[in-house]
Amino acid sequence: MATGRPAAVSARYPRTARVRARPEFDAVFASGRRAANPTLALHYLADDRPARLGLAVSRKVDRRAVVRNRIKRVLRDHFRRSRAELPGGAYVIVARAPAARASGPELASAFRHALRRLALPPSIANGTMPPASPPPSPAPHSDGATSPAAP
Repeated sequence: MATGRPAAVSARYPRTARVRARPEFDAVFASGRRAANPTLALHYLADDRPARLGLAVSRKVDRRAVVRNRIKRVLRDHFRRSRAELPGGAYVIVARAPAARASGPELASAFRHALRRLALPPSIANGTMPPASPPPSPAPHSDGATSPAAP
């Protein structure tokens, strides 16, 4: 059935994009790499499958389910938008207590920061530095000759 709208396959969050089983969580925690900041810890285990996300937001973060669900919703949405650009593997985010007080953009920023620390694609972990520019071309002298650029 056609719905008349274009399919946004890369922007979806299908069941196959989730880390769901306990053995998979255990494998990521046991063998994966980890980057942490005060808001969250990101565990990553590379494999040949597309990027998948698992979330762990315990009652230690906040006793109210509405707060825990907001954290998961924001992180899931940011992952969903970034998924196509991420390397394949399992990503597990463990939220920490400061996540309960963090705004949506702060949670997304903490996720990008953790990606940057794991040396994952800079396009996702967009930092504050501009992209490198090519070296300047030699400046011409008044006589038309060129000289090397000053160091």
